[in-house]
Amino acid sequence: MATGQIFSKTTQALFYNYKQLPIQRMLDFDFLCGRETPSVAGIINPGSDGFQKLFFGQEEIAIPVHPTIEAACNAHPTADVFINFASFRSAAASSMSALKQPTVRVVAIIAEGVPESDAKQLISYARANNKVIIGPATVGGVQAGAFKIGDTAGTIDNIIQCKLYRPGSVGFVSKSGGMSNELYNTIARVTDGIYEGIAIGGDVFPGSTLSDHILRFNNIPQVKMMVVLGELGGSDEYSLVEALKQGKVQKPVVAWVSGTCARLFKSEVQFGHAVSCKQGAKSGGELESAQAKNQALRDAGAVVPTSFEALESVIKETFEKLVEEGNIPPVPEVTPPPIPEDLKTAIKSGKVRAPTHIISTISDDRGEEPCYAGVPMSTIIERGYGVGDVISLLWFKRSLPRYCTQFIEICIMLCADHGPCVSGAHNSIVTARAGKDLVSSLVSGLLTIGPRFGGAIDDAARYFKDAYDRGLTPYEFVEGMKKKGIRVPGIGHRIKSRDNRDKRVQLLQKYAHTHFPSVKYMEYAVQVETYTLSKANNLVMNVDGAIGSLFLDLLSGSGMFSKQEIDEIVEIGYLNGLFVLARSIGLIGHTFDQKRLKQPLYRHPWEDVLYTK
Repeated sequence: MATGQIFSKTTQALFYNYKQLPIQRMLDFDFLCGRETPSVAGIINPGSDGFQKLFFGQEEIAIPVHPTIEAACNAHPTADVFINFASFRSAAASSMSALKQPTVRVVAIIAEGVPESDAKQLISYARANNKVIIGPATVGGVQAGAFKIGDTAGTIDNIIQCKLYRPGSVGFVSKSGGMSNELYNTIARVTDGIYEGIAIGGDVFPGSTLSDHILRFNNIPQVKMMVVLGELGGSDEYSLVEALKQGKVQKPVVAWVSGTCARLFKSEVQFGHAVSCKQGAKSGGELESAQAKNQALRDAGAVVPTSFEALESVIKETFEKLVEEGNIPPVPEVTPPPIPEDLKTAIKSGKVRAPTHIISTISDDRGEEPCYAGVPMSTIIERGYGVGDVISLLWFKRSLPRYCTQFIEICIMLCADHGPCVSGAHNSIVTARAGKDLVSSLVSGLLTIGPRFGGAIDDAARYFKDAYDRGLTPYEFVEGMKKKGIRVPGIGHRIKSRDNRDKRVQLLQKYAHTHFPSVKYMEYAVQVETYTLSKANNLVMNVDGAIGSLFLDLLSGSGMFSKQEIDEIVEIGYLNGLFVLARSIGLIGHTFDQKRLKQPLYRHPWEDVLYTK
């Protein structure tokens, strides 16, 4: 693997399994480093395609999303790094698929706990095909001022503090991703900073070893010294010991193996992220102890401190010696551009005020559970609320008395359907038989609701209220409407008459007389009906008139609405909404009925059409 640099300022990556935050952090790092192009060329989200919107500095960009690894590699042939955020269950298969793509040269596997047998197969294939694996169980790596993988190095503030926005002279490699951030900071304090840093991952079988990267750093001219952070357990550090003994490394190596405290424990111990016996930071035999590894590295020529606390001073001394010898020229300091804050962050910190685009006063889904008009969903269920109660919360923004919500439910039940021949049902039936989907069939029926079908409830409430409030007699009201050429809404029926009353109207009136504190508007509507029946036998109150007048009684009699609120409710069209809600039940039923019966395309019969010139 030795060769040299694996990243550059033009390196581009494919990101597997969309994660917004690590991708945005990569793009922010790109902007900080002054890259001309984003480092993320494409995103692979199995089964999806399209684009994801992210930011490159101040500019919003669209990064392509591909459904497969093959499609992404074909679309972005210059992207040679594959960053795999798949879970440990699928990381191996997706990583192998990426390794088999001719354009992919480096694969970073973030998941920890990849099965050992799978890890071995990946390593074997990568080595046989001259490819590089970083991980499993890695946070990735970074080439300062050029490219970083995912969440490596943490926040922008940490990256700036560690001077990772421009290259330094130190090559760093570690088993631990978490400790990498600590060492980036330490190295930045006592040297000119990192040139490249790699976290190989903490699993027992890492795709690349500490020595792999040290030998690679040895071939990079810009790297003047190396820092290694190992862990107890495993034998990876001994491959570095052998490389040092054989003289393969000509640059100073400062090394430390963490876990010297393990000897204080009487039994075998696990450290850090190593949560299973498969992983690397686990004390075993004497050779795998931190003390033995530190001594072996010291004997092989590495600069090894006496403790972790002394690591910083040893790094500093080694660096300063190289500077004195003239091996490290001064690194020009640069001022990185500021990264624009996301709007959410800026709002949260109180730096900006942003206007909202939508106002909602009826529901809130931001907490642990949705709330309707401030009432949590669990409360609605626990108190046995019904559909009428939900309507009262979402439509009227208050909990109405039970007699009111029950009346609403009765209206819904009575208006749910009126047979297949009315215009709405007919439309839904014809649409369903044309092979259209449920929503299309429902909407086609709903579109017929208006002044002549269903909408009369609203008009009945408006006209009855206006006439009653103005003190008009039934005679004045009806004759006044006649002069205007307007039929009285809520009065008249094609089938029902004085001697054949609408049962639905009678049920509503009976309920109101039993439960409503006042039925003044309904009584006025009955007086109007008495007058209209004197003119024609079929000018009876229909269900629209009954609901319209009784809803006025509900609103005024409950004592929960002001006069202004009642006027607004009638004007907005709440009652028509009640009919729309109710009739949707029947229209859906007719749609399902036609689908279930597998009815063919409807064609109106010729004999039912009057053809005339």
